Amino acid sequence: MPTVLGLEGSANKVGAGVVRDGAVLSNRRATYVTPPGHGFAPGPTGRHHRAVVLGLVRAALSEAGVEPRDLDGVAFTKGPGMGSPLAVVAAVARTLAQLWGRPLLAVNHCLGHIEMGRALGPAPDPLVLYVSGGNTQIPNAPSPGYNVEQLAKRGRRLVPLPYVVKGLDVSFSGLLSHLQAVTPKLLESGEATPEDLCFSLQETAFAMLAEVTERALALTRARHLLLVGGVACNHRLQEMLQSMCRARGAELCPVDDRYCIDNGAMIAQAGCEMLRVGQVTELSQSGITQRYRTDEVEVTWRD
Repeated sequence: MPTVLGLEGSANKVGAGVVRDGAVLSNRRATYVTPPGHGFAPGPTGRHHRAVVLGLVRAALSEAGVEPRDLDGVAFTKGPGMGSPLAVVAAVARTLAQLWGRPLLAVNHCLGHIEMGRALGPAPDPLVLYVSGGNTQIPNAPSPGYNVEQLAKRGRRLVPLPYVVKGLDVSFSGLLSHLQAVTPKLLESGEATPEDLCFSLQETAFAMLAEVTERALALTRARHLLLVGGVACNHRLQEMLQSMCRARGAELCPVDDRYCIDNGAMIAQAGCEMLRVGQVTELSQSGITQRYRTDEVEVTWRD
């Protein structure tokens, strides 16, 4: 297997990692942190990434004990994600690949999560549940979320919320809007606490995911469920899926928290797989794609 430098920067985290033969040699990351109650906008996030990414590359190479001449390729996140952060990382990857004379590898962010999970886990042919703030899907293949998880642990009352499932599809549309609409009355009357509302939000969303995932397991007869993505760090989600898998005689394979969160090593791992079969990216085809569906990728490295 080759040695690849991977660069990730699709949202508020920017990372650089080096992978060789499925082993993570380094995985450096920085997070753009906004004031409490504020989201991250593309412009400021991109400027943050631009300021730190070269330092992360130097640190990743140093930690891995490799020089540019030791690399076989430079991988980067092509999409999906936010435009400005993606553009910064793509520009750096193009520049380094040309300076060092190495192949360029444009990676789908979602496949990066999946390939990292497959490299680390014991599952040879798993069903995959990819759960993320921006991308949630079931391929056969410090944050608000963390704060909700902590408050939900102290919640006791389940408030009815919209629950939309059809076949293998879920819809979270209207979930937060409904919660925002009923929250003032529930809090004022004492019918629910903030902890109860976080508990209800989390239980409802995760129950929807567990239902469609169980249906997918039944249809595919998969024996392993690989759980990847940033939200895969949530212990309550792992608990619910573990219970469901045991009932079906399947094994849950959650990814190490270090690799659930967006990181450069996962992009490097996917790049290694691409390079192994000669699936490299021409400079003219290295533009970013904010809406880059997983099923648009031709996966030539899997049977």
